[in-house]
Amino acid sequence: MLILIAGPYRSGTHDDPAKMAANLKVLEAPSHALFQAGHVPMIGEWVALPIWHAAGGKTVGDALYEEIFHPVAGRLLALCDAVLRLPGASKGADNDVRIARERGIPVYERLEDVPGCAGVAPRAVPA
Repeated sequence: MLILIAGPYRSGTHDDPAKMAANLKVLEAPSHALFQAGHVPMIGEWVALPIWHAAGGKTVGDALYEEIFHPVAGRLLALCDAVLRLPGASKGADNDVRIARERGIPVYERLEDVPGCAGVAPRAVPA
């Protein structure tokens, strides 16, 4: 399955690039376990960041950022077979879950509930 990993990226960072990078590492942590289980992990920021940079994005939260980031997630959800919602407050991730449920896409809140992932632990998040 193509599985969107959703969780905090920008939330709670006050747009601090180091905190956002740390949040991305947390989002990436279960990706190897999903891959080992035969799935293809996807994170919206993996797609949105290069598009935003290519479009000339400079400041997190500017009009160009908003034009790209949330629509990317919506478009990815049209292709994804499931969502893995990681813990933490995030309006964007909550919106991803809402859209997934409206579309009948399964939403998992624990890695071990994803088919093939029982007993598979995600790698520790590097400091």
